Amino acid sequence: MDLVEKVEEIIRRLKKLYPEPKLELEFENSFQLLVMSIMAAQESDRKVNQTAKELFTELKEPAHFALLEVEDLARRISRVRWNYQKAEWIIKCCQSLVENYGGKVPDEVDELVKLPGVGRKTANMVVGGAFGRPAIIADRHFIRVANRLGLTKEKTPEKVEKDLASKIPPEYWLDLSLLLIEHGKKVCKAKNPLCEEKCPLTDLCECYQKTKCSEVRTKKN
Repeated sequence: MDLVEKVEEIIRRLKKLYPEPKLELEFENSFQLLVMSIMAAQESDRKVNQTAKELFTELKEPAHFALLEVEDLARRISRVRWNYQKAEWIIKCCQSLVENYGGKVPDEVDELVKLPGVGRKTANMVVGGAFGRPAIIADRHFIRVANRLGLTKEKTPEKVEKDLASKIPPEYWLDLSLLLIEHGKKVCKAKNPLCEEKCPLTDLCECYQKTKCSEVRTKKN
């Protein structure tokens, strides 16, 4: 089985577990997802969803955010980690959207990464999550599961994306991303993954085949 065949089989099996995989961020449009993705760095989706629900009741579009002071936005998103830094990024990002893109969110990764506070992981999240276009969303869950399965040996979002994009056809990128992220959150956890109990991929998983993932298991009392 070559890598593409392995990816096809992984997608086929995981779709039985997760028929409609999607991001856990609760957004209504591409702009909301962009702002939430910036807030989501090193933060839980749950907390970002709670913060965004209040934030977007008053602030609807880039022009609204572009006029804010950093202190004001930082106060509004005070629940999330590094709220001042993220507030600065969001405001600068929105100013750039207004000045350079007519207030519209670009639907291409190479354009999105030109915005302040937007790296390739965030850009791919917006392109895939909001626009449904091919995207490798290399968050920490995706990277962990892809490494355990043996799809890549790379560890950083940029290198993982580049490596897999060179080996896997674009039509598989988004499904693979959403499915591995969901599987990483629910089954292939960082510590004590539920291999025997819930994972349908053990025969395809390099980590399990070599060590039964023993190196990431902790002793239970």
